[in-house]
Amino acid sequence: MIPPAWSRRRPMNCARPSGLPIVDAMTPAVLVLAGPVTRDEVTELGDEVRALLRTTGAGVVVCDVAGLGPPGLGAVDLLARLQLAARRAGGRIRLRDPDPALHALLDLVGLRFEVEGQAEQGEPALGVEEEVEPGEPAV
Repeated sequence: MIPPAWSRRRPMNCARPSGLPIVDAMTPAVLVLAGPVTRDEVTELGDEVRALLRTTGAGVVVCDVAGLGPPGLGAVDLLARLQLAARRAGGRIRLRDPDPALHALLDLVGLRFEVEGQAEQGEPALGVEEEVEPGEPAV
């Protein structure tokens, strides 16, 4: 007699694989920006953005700006230079966790950045459907 399926026990393997998790070419690299950044560090960070774009092949580097500190023109300059370095390397940067004041300051100076969690330009937000009544003009 064969025991029922629920009674057959398989050995459990609780060991985790060693090393880093597998990352494919579509996973963007993350660059964490912390504290006020000096002029010398801006150049190094630009080099790092170019290197990350070259090694990952994803075309995007995510810049975590949550720890950047109070928004100011130094942060605007840093992000503009990082975006320029990324564009010259054939990619772009995407912001993660920007302070609302930083986001407003970037808008004020005319810089537009893709932000994680927001719909890309020209795409509708997920889960939002617009309904138009018959006879109403399109907006």
